[in-house]
Amino acid sequence: MNSKEKQVPEEMSAIRQYEAGGALKVERTRVTRPGPGEVLVKMDAAPINPSDLALIAGGYLERSYPFTPGLEGSGRVVAAGSGLLPRLRLGKKVACSPAHGGDGTWAEYMLTSAMNVAPLPGGISPEQGSMMLVNPMTAMAFIKLAKEGKHRAIVNNAAASSLGKMLIRLSLSQDIPLINIVRKEEQIAVLKELGAIHVLNSSAGAFEKELKELTNKLGATLFLDAVTGSQSSILLEAAPRGSTLLAYARLSGDPITADPGFLIKEEKAIVGFQLGNWLQSKGLLFKLRFVSSVKKQLGSELSSHINRSYPIESVEEAIDHYRKHMSEGKIVLKIGSY
Repeated sequence: MNSKEKQVPEEMSAIRQYEAGGALKVERTRVTRPGPGEVLVKMDAAPINPSDLALIAGGYLERSYPFTPGLEGSGRVVAAGSGLLPRLRLGKKVACSPAHGGDGTWAEYMLTSAMNVAPLPGGISPEQGSMMLVNPMTAMAFIKLAKEGKHRAIVNNAAASSLGKMLIRLSLSQDIPLINIVRKEEQIAVLKELGAIHVLNSSAGAFEKELKELTNKLGATLFLDAVTGSQSSILLEAAPRGSTLLAYARLSGDPITADPGFLIKEEKAIVGFQLGNWLQSKGLLFKLRFVSSVKKQLGSELSSHINRSYPIESVEEAIDHYRKHMSEGKIVLKIGSY
């Protein structure tokens, strides 16, 4: 055994699901050793994200069962397969995500590709490090898409979420106007305290009129839609000619409803966004620079407020709390002793 490799047990505790929407069970399961190009991560922490809820519900992310959920987390690489990159990662504290089709981060150990781990910057806690990938990278990707598409302003309809708050900080630092949409009046003050300039309440009677006036005034042509359902139609109607509606989540659980007339007459487009697919389309040099940029801002623009931590044995309670209090901060599963 390499001097950097830690003693790895034969079995571990892991959260398992046996069917879409089924119960989550904490079970003892076998620890698989890494093969060529792979690493084994001893997990410290893992957040609960909307994408995790979609995965558990059996939505647009397909899975074979049984499996362990968890799309990101943090830990230490304790074993490495053959290859230069796995050996370079051995012993490092990392942010990590599962291999395509592999088991996730909600377990004591996770086997994944060495390409799916990134060393954590110094001074970052395991909890904060566990959230380095999904939301920070998505927020950074949206800013890049806005710049590449020469969009003068952005609209986001999940503005009170952790990702939404990152977008507020990034848009201010990048001087890109951002229209933030929330569902509750009390969320407006919270976002204003972060520096948000334009905040609209979708529950207000004048919402649709105010949204259309503001999008046309600012020239907002990139609409980030995490809700879908009937709100997609409202966004498209308010969108100026040539706008793009980018669907990146499905919080309402409903399909997009849109009048084809808005798309045809005014050349509006509906595009899906999934972070993994977007990154896969990029070259290695871009990915390295992108991750480096995210790491530099992890303690500032891309930080996340942590509402509460739970042990993995309390995963159902943790998910229930997250569903009821999404705008109050992240819920993190504490897995390792650190």
